[in-house]
This record gives sequence, structure tokens and C-alpha cells, in this order.
Amino acid sequence: MRLLHTSDWHLGRSFHGVGLLDAQRAFLQHLVEVVRSERVDALLVSGDIYDRALPSPDTVAVLDDALVALSEAGTSVILSSGNHDSARRLGFGARLLSRVGLHIVTDLSQIGSPIVVGDTAIHALPYLEPAVAAEALGATERTHAGVMRAALSRVREHPGAARTVVMAHSFVAGATTSDSERDVSVGGLGVVPVEVFDDIDYVALGHLHRPQVLRDNVRYSGSPMPFSFSEAGHPKSSTLVDLDAGTYEQIPTPVFRGLARLRGELEELLDDPSLDHAQDAWCEVTLTDALQPVAAMERIRGRFPHTLSLHFDRPVRADSGQSYVQRLHAKADVEVCCDFVEHVRSTPVDEAEQALLQEGLGAIRVARAGKDDEGVADRRAGVA
Repeated sequence: MRLLHTSDWHLGRSFHGVGLLDAQRAFLQHLVEVVRSERVDALLVSGDIYDRALPSPDTVAVLDDALVALSEAGTSVILSSGNHDSARRLGFGARLLSRVGLHIVTDLSQIGSPIVVGDTAIHALPYLEPAVAAEALGATERTHAGVMRAALSRVREHPGAARTVVMAHSFVAGATTSDSERDVSVGGLGVVPVEVFDDIDYVALGHLHRPQVLRDNVRYSGSPMPFSFSEAGHPKSSTLVDLDAGTYEQIPTPVFRGLARLRGELEELLDDPSLDHAQDAWCEVTLTDALQPVAAMERIRGRFPHTLSLHFDRPVRADSGQSYVQRLHAKADVEVCCDFVEHVRSTPVDEAEQALLQEGLGAIRVARAGKDDEGVADRRAGVA
């Protein structure tokens, strides 16, 4: 019995404003090839098929094409809904589609009714939101751990076959998060203890985007591609599970475009030959120049054209212990204004802007002086 475990496709998602649908289409084509070459009996997708509850028509079409190709490849396909999916929309037509080997599990009423493939019962659990699932499942605790225990009690009541596989979209204790997961609790009510899965032959987890092993038989496949720069350097893959042999193999997913995180002064980054690898990557750049360079993004993109994120981390200048008022007192009014503008927009004031600020300050002084003169005259006349 060979299973291919994947999750968190997030079809329709963008990366710093860049659409990923072409990359996701390429991943799904790769998945079809793996299913054929590895003679996969069942493809397990543990939640977050879509990135949004209302996916675009183009996104729906990409999934439709992939499911047709997977069906033609001769494998059973089992999808469960994640917290990003609309369970009702994703589950439309599920009863009819199950007749042709496409099983979509989105409803709590389906828990305890496994999809049997060979001698293996596959229990696909939809995302269990405690506020919704606790009462329906008879959970004693209104927590993620509580609803997962209640769901698994139904699984154990109806094993369905000699071996049991559970698909779950959840944050399990001991796992590591990344910046790209949304709506993930890292402690307390959001955590499910790994012990709740004791005696399950294989647990195909989704929700977290890093591939990771909590136990040999309890694994996150991770997302098929990175969705944040925090995932730079993390290999992406699907997990090929051979239940008969008891083996697990990571199948690397194709890299549409790599990620690079660059840090340093602008001129150093532009001249460093060791950074040639980043010229075709999506880049996150952090500049450490003492003064923010003019047209920094334009210059960075001259060498690294796919830069998507630019940050500035200038060294903090130690003062002499003077108070804020004392430090300002030593500066001319135009210097204070220039510092404020630079702080707000993270770009230094150029000569023309400095001249404009100086002109404005001059006008204010003239107006203030005029008002002061009027006040003096009024007071002398006994008006004030």
C-alpha cells in the first residue's frame, strides 16, 4: 500500500504580490507524474486546498484540471478541508464524486466513515474548529485537543480495515511554525498533543508549512512551495509512504523560483560575486547602510531583478546620555524637520526638499513675527 501525503496547496495564493498559480500548476503536474511513476494507491491532501474560501475561477480551473489528470493516473484521491477552505463549497458534489475515486471530506458527519483502499481505512478529518465541532462531536473540552480526541474516538469505534490512516489539519505539539501560516495558535488551546494519535498506523498532518517528523508515523508533509521568506533554505517535498515496507521517502517538489535573503550595505551587495545565485531568485534585502541610499530599490533590482521586499536596518547611534529635548536643542529647525521626514518615510531628504523645508520654516517665522507684532500693538492699545 503506497500513499502520497501532501497538504497546504493554498491554490490561488500570491507571494509578496506575485501570483503563484503558474508555479502551483507546475507542482500539480509534477504530482501526477509521481503518482504514475511510484504507482501510488492513494493521494492524501490534508487540508487548505485553496488559499481562500472564495477562490477565483482560474484557481478552480487549475484544481479541476489536476483532479482529472490524477483520476486518469489511476489513483484514489482524498481531500480534506482546512481552515482556509470553505467546507461547503469544497464539498459540493462529494457524494457523487466518490463513485469515481475522488473523495472530498468536509463535513463532521463524515468522521468515522473511512475511505477503504485495499486493506487500509483512511479517515480524513476536516479542520476541527472547536467552537463548531465541540458540541457536534460531544467533546468534553472546547479546545483543539478536545475536539481531536472526540473525532479520534469515532475513528477507533469504526476502524474499517486492518490498518488505519488518519488525515488531520491541526497544530500538533512539538512542531515548528513559519511566518507563512495564518491563524495558527502556538500554545494553550490551539495545541494537540501527539499522544492522541497513539495506535494509528500513519498520521498525515497538514496546517504547518515545514515538512517535519514528530514520530516516524506522524508527519507533516509541509506546503509544496514556500509562502514566506522565513522558509528560505527549507526543502519542499511530498511524503511517499509504503505501509507494507514501513518506509517513508521525501519526494522533492520542483522549484519554480528560489528564495534568497540578502543583508549588508548596498555597494557590498551590488559588488559581491558570491551572490550571483540570487540574481534569478525572489529576494528579501535588508540594507545596513548608516544613511539610507537614494533609489535603493531601483539599484537593488538592477542586479537582483526579482527583489520583492526591501528593509532598512541602520546602526543605532549611541548618544551621550542627553535627553530628547537636549538633543533637539543642539539642532537647527531644518535639521529636526529633515530627521522627522526621513524617519516617517525611511528615505533621506534631498537638496531640493531641504530647500523647500527651509522656505516653509522661513514663512512660518515671518507669519509668527507678524502675529507677535500685532499682539504687541494690540496690547499697547489696551485690546489684548
